[in-house]
Amino acid sequence: MSSFFAQPMQLVFEKCYSPFLLMNKKRYAGLLWTNPDSYDKIDCKGIETVRRDNCPLVKDVVNNVLKKILIERSYEEAINYCKGIISDLLQNRIDLSMLVISKGLGKKMKTDKKPDDNTYQARQAHVELAAKMKKRDEASAPSQGDRVAFVMIKGAKGMKGYEKSEDPLYVLENNLPLDYNHYLEHQLKQPLIRLFEPILQSPE
Repeated sequence: MSSFFAQPMQLVFEKCYSPFLLMNKKRYAGLLWTNPDSYDKIDCKGIETVRRDNCPLVKDVVNNVLKKILIERSYEEAINYCKGIISDLLQNRIDLSMLVISKGLGKKMKTDKKPDDNTYQARQAHVELAAKMKKRDEASAPSQGDRVAFVMIKGAKGMKGYEKSEDPLYVLENNLPLDYNHYLEHQLKQPLIRLFEPILQSPE
């Protein structure tokens, strides 16, 4: 192919992906090949294997699904695996450590206004928890710049998501039940839809 270019330009092979799973131009995963004998690794961009705002369970599940789809070439096995994980989650068979979410605590946010004011949508689970922990013990509470680890617990009907965040140690000490449906709907659901949709969507 280099013969098509004027000297001294040359076309040099860099890498290719096969198979390649494209969700959109900023989200993809594929087997990366830099030589014809064997693939180098699963290369990802913009999906939950490389993001920090999900619990470890999501990263683990997404990695395993990608292995089954890209390496084993079996989306049926990937689907069965996901069914098993969802069953384990809803039946409290997932270790608490896999459900801890961690987010950075930025500038102080106001959380004492009414739900219909302009700051309502900015209320976040880790910010609410930091304020709650400060009331319990100001000396040990997270401060600006820290990462706040939290899990989502069951709450009364109508409670907002940000109101259900809790310190993992406090949950263990007080034997508080987790909201497993929250993890399914707000942590696992969308990443799995993004992975399976390009494969399973019906032809138009």
